[in-house]
Amino acid sequence: MRPSGRALDQLRTVSIETGVSLHAEGSCLIRIGNTHVLCTASIEDKPPPFLRNSGMGWVTAEYGMLPRSTHTRSRREAASGKQSGRTQEIQRLIGRSLRAVVDRQALGERQITVDCDVIQADGGTRCAAITGGWVALRIAMNRLMAKGLVTGDPLLDHVAAVSCGIYAGQPVLDLDYDEDSAAGTDGNFVITGKGKLVEIQASAEGAPFSTEDLATLMGLGLQGTAALIAAQKEAIG
Repeated sequence: MRPSGRALDQLRTVSIETGVSLHAEGSCLIRIGNTHVLCTASIEDKPPPFLRNSGMGWVTAEYGMLPRSTHTRSRREAASGKQSGRTQEIQRLIGRSLRAVVDRQALGERQITVDCDVIQADGGTRCAAITGGWVALRIAMNRLMAKGLVTGDPLLDHVAAVSCGIYAGQPVLDLDYDEDSAAGTDGNFVITGKGKLVEIQASAEGAPFSTEDLATLMGLGLQGTAALIAAQKEAIG
């Protein structure tokens, strides 16, 4: 039995509220169970220096956790003067995941930065950030198209992410904190709307896992991201 009482292949309750930021070109608040992440997309009409005069744009991401998003207060990284290795790894993952479904030539010489701020954490924050980050990016892209600033749609497909793992000897979908902290195997699956893989992060926290276990978790990941993409479609209308 899972601590939450969910079935092995059951996602937590998902909600995506759009238009939550007055100033951002795209925004949403994604809630997956008790994990809540604010995602905003900001458009700059110039690319990063390494892409100047290339005709191509760029999508990048930044990620952070508010001090009391977890059980105990954590110090703001700005106060220490540097980001943790975890933060850097997660924001690079978010950026890679979003760029995987962007036609950077069609975007033109501009940059979109997707900021993902964790308001409340209960496991799966990087997955929620990717899933919500895509919604914020979609809204920003819609704004570019509505203004006639791009030719065609630079966003080629959906992308979403979900955690899967082995908890108490059973493969489970969408781990919350209680499960994640005790899982024997923990994985994150980033998958497009067409069912193509962007990234798989999986590791044994105790005993090694088998290729059969990985295949089972892959199946759960496909099921979970399909449901999350359905939530994305509902959110953007």
